[in-house]
Amino acid sequence: MSATDPETPSDPVAHEAGATKSFWAHLNDLRIAVVRSAIAVGITLVLCLLLVNKLMVVLEYPLHRLDLLEKPKATVAFKVGEQRFGPYIVSRDQFAGLPPDENGIPPHAVYQVGAATIGGEPVATLKLLPPPQPSAVESSLQVRLLNLSPQEGFLVAFRVALYGALILSSPFWIWNLLGFILPALNRREREAIFPWLAWGAVLFMTGVAATYFFLLPLALRAAVMYSEWFGFVGTEWRAEEYIGFTCKFLLGMGIGFQFPLVVLFLVKIGVLTHHDLAKYRRHAIIVSFILGMVLTTPEVITQVAMAVPLCLLYETCIWIAWYWDWKKRRAARARQG
Repeated sequence: MSATDPETPSDPVAHEAGATKSFWAHLNDLRIAVVRSAIAVGITLVLCLLLVNKLMVVLEYPLHRLDLLEKPKATVAFKVGEQRFGPYIVSRDQFAGLPPDENGIPPHAVYQVGAATIGGEPVATLKLLPPPQPSAVESSLQVRLLNLSPQEGFLVAFRVALYGALILSSPFWIWNLLGFILPALNRREREAIFPWLAWGAVLFMTGVAATYFFLLPLALRAAVMYSEWFGFVGTEWRAEEYIGFTCKFLLGMGIGFQFPLVVLFLVKIGVLTHHDLAKYRRHAIIVSFILGMVLTTPEVITQVAMAVPLCLLYETCIWIAWYWDWKKRRAARARQG
């Protein structure tokens, strides 16, 4: 076979890919990957349905951090049987029975409401319960989640279990889908794509974590205050709507944090430079707010909460693009010298 024969690969490494298959063979591989992924999600879904109360604790965690970045205030709550009322923000002038501050932190007192007979007459009693553990101290602002129809509890449980199943089984179904895609790439393409996939996963988890621990409590607190500013009760929400709001916000932020990868990929292939990125900064701000509208819930608070980090990430992309250009120019000077 001659060197000019078209069947001879000019670069064996570049053409090192999986065996050539027919369309129907590829379709069968896709079917197998989808079926295996569906089985993994189905098995995980059954397990999540058994542990749905634990998953709800995870989703409700941001509700217990509504006073994030705010100065702690003294609160009291009352328990009648197993039913709890409060906490209510009070001062010592309003409630003289408050326990003393501990290390400068106002108390979160919980009283058990009971009854006793004194002189033949029933008298209401208050018993101060032991203070909660530091990890169990709740926010001074409490939101109650409600189910407002007979079937809503089952629908909420299934929805939470489905979200949990998709997340917990994600390593398996992502691996199956990658197993379908990667054989079509040669070695160089696989080596080039893995760092981008790794950074995509890191940025996705960073967006979700930043939202879960910081942005979501602030957005929920702002939602409560906004409702109360209108004179509405802002501390009782439908559980189904809260779950949809929370999951869409987390997913939207995770996807939105892929924005830097798109920008840097365009820089890497030479479509943009750091000068172009600086020039189009105002356009990027507009795109960030558009992504906030598309990827989050249809209200201003979460859209702004998403747009601001995206703008900061865009600024980071400008500096990374400048650094890449500086390295390229330094390498060129070293070759010339």
